[in-house]
Parts: sequence; C-alpha cells; structure tokens
Amino acid sequence: MSKTKVIAFANNKGGSGKTTTCSNVGCAMGLAGKRTLMIDGDMQMNLTISYFDEETALEFAKSGKNIYQAVKEEKDLEDCIVPTKFEGLDMVTSSSLMSGIEFELFPKWQREFVLRKCLSRVKASGKYDYILVDAPPTLGSWVMNILCASDHVVIPVEASPWGLFGLANMFEFCNLSKQLSPGTEILGIAITKANERKKYFRQTVETLKELEDTRLFETYIRIDSAIEWSQDSSEPVVAFKKSSRSAIEYTNLTKEIMKYADR
Repeated sequence: MSKTKVIAFANNKGGSGKTTTCSNVGCAMGLAGKRTLMIDGDMQMNLTISYFDEETALEFAKSGKNIYQAVKEEKDLEDCIVPTKFEGLDMVTSSSLMSGIEFELFPKWQREFVLRKCLSRVKASGKYDYILVDAPPTLGSWVMNILCASDHVVIPVEASPWGLFGLANMFEFCNLSKQLSPGTEILGIAITKANERKKYFRQTVETLKELEDTRLFETYIRIDSAIEWSQDSSEPVVAFKKSSRSAIEYTNLTKEIMKYADR
C-alpha cells in the first residue's frame, strides 16, 4: 500500500495565505529530503508563479500539460509533472482556463472523484512522500474534487478581523466531503499574517482554541516583508531567505504538518 500522503490547502476566504503556506510547506518538505509534488489548483496560478517566472508559467498554461487539461481529459497526472529547481520537488502547474473547470466537471460521471482518478497512478507509485494541492478560495465541485482526493486538509486562517469570516462554511463543506470520502480529515488550522501586538490576533487564537476536535498548529506565521520579496523573486521564502523569521516559522509549521500527517 502506498504511503504517499495527499494534503489539501483550502479556505473559501481569499487572502488567507493559503497559497503562500502551500508553497513554503512544499519547499520545506523538499529541503528536508521529502519527495514532494505540488498541484496548483487555482486559476490565479500563484503557486506556479511561486516557482517559475511569469513567462514560463504562461507557457505551461498554454501547453497541454497542466491541471486543467488533465482534469478535462481525465488523464493521468504523470504526464503533466514538471520539475522545479529544487531537488525532489515537482509541480503540476495551473492554467487561467481553470476558470471553466466547474463547467468541465458538470457532465462527468462521478465528477467529485475526477482528480482522485487522475492522481491514482502517481499516488500508488509511491514516488512521492507528499502531494500538496492548492485549492482556490471557493466552495464548489472542483474544491470538492480536491478534498475527496486528499487524506488531509490544512486550513490557513488570517489573523485579522475578517480572518474567521466564512470558516463555518469551510467546516460544513469539509463535513460534506467526508460523506463522499470518509478518509478525508482536517489536519489542522494554521494561523497566518499574525501580528502579536494587535488585539484581534489574540481574539483569533482564543476563538480557534475553543473549536472542538480541530487542531490548531502551535506554529503561526507572522507578517514578514521577506515573504513579499521572495514572491517577487518567484521563490518560496524558506529558500529565498532561510534566516528570516517567516522561513523559520514555515519550517517549524512543516515539521508539525509532517508529524501529524504521518500518524
């Protein structure tokens, strides 16, 4: 049986730091010697641009080797994998055509399981220790596909007055996914964009700690300009500036995620 763990990074609220978290956790896993595949499931292509310059990302989007074409044609993802510049860290890139993925999924038989089918051979091969999927900030058939294909879900939550908005809907959606895929579990909530000096940060932490049966990761990611500089350079901050506060925090968060995912 394959030991590959599929972990989705999802939150229906935009601006939660979801893609940045997925990007840096994936890179930290690779730097730790874990064979990792990342899948950019968002039409905004931000995960792709986290590793490739814009021109290269657009070339991937125009090619037939991206997540949109794989799902549309229900083909194996092995043909869509491209290497990043980091050893042991690969990616299935996105396309702006992902804006039409709901339309493509609608007529398909067992449409909630198309991604699982596309992933089946890669996962069964055991080539990767982890497969990370960056979900778009929506709740629909495509995100349901992502959840049903995943073993675990990490929910990044922004420590802001609006950070908790819609979180109840996310939990409800995860519960719906369990009816279709009972093995999918919420691994935990990761607090991002934290400012310890702000009252709402403490309020966010207190509220999330009160949630029953939901893990709150001990490591939270504070606001750090190094993240923005790394994004401008199309490189995760854990590689761009390893000594930065955010790089250290993302590395520690990754250790937590791996510890709980491997149980």
